[in-house]
Amino acid sequence: MLAGVLTLASIVVSCKSKLAQADMLDLSTTPVQTLTDMFSVQTQNGKVEMRIEAPLMETYENDTVKLDLFPQGLSVYSYTEEGLLESLVFSDKASHRVDKKGLQDDIWSAFGNVLIHNVIKRETMETDTIYWDQVHKEIWTDCYVKMYSPDGFLQGYGMRSDDHARNAILHKTFNGYGVTVQDSTLVVIDSVNFIGAFPKNL
Repeated sequence: MLAGVLTLASIVVSCKSKLAQADMLDLSTTPVQTLTDMFSVQTQNGKVEMRIEAPLMETYENDTVKLDLFPQGLSVYSYTEEGLLESLVFSDKASHRVDKKGLQDDIWSAFGNVLIHNVIKRETMETDTIYWDQVHKEIWTDCYVKMYSPDGFLQGYGMRSDDHARNAILHKTFNGYGVTVQDSTLVVIDSVNFIGAFPKNL
């Protein structure tokens, strides 16, 4: 009987200790939710618009702001209205900030070795930081940007584009080059979206 009382006392003391530790936590610096191997799909009218993947997502929240952090990197895949994979975004770290007061603040930020690739236009951009305004559907940066395309190479400081990287414009460009002669007989196959012939039924 005494052993049972001692065990119960030990459990009560242990629980009280953990409750005291929980009371000391600062919710502004502690995630309210943690997800590993995060996978999210955004659809509209039954069609996939976007796919987001991350090894780790931490959510922080207060009365005015909800903040998702991706400390181990982020991958974003965007699709056309026809369902073709159009653009890819990869980064070492990222964040997603939403204003809970309804002030139209829905900003994604990507940091560190940011790569943006438009599969259809075969354009690739590299930079250190990129911002995506989901409300106004545009991406931008004021950092150094390198852009590679079949038409040549551009570099500059600052870039603006729609959120699918269809019409990227570089600012303060310097030391670029263009390809003026191209092989008109070259056949380019979109290897990402190409399905190929269906196999015969055996």
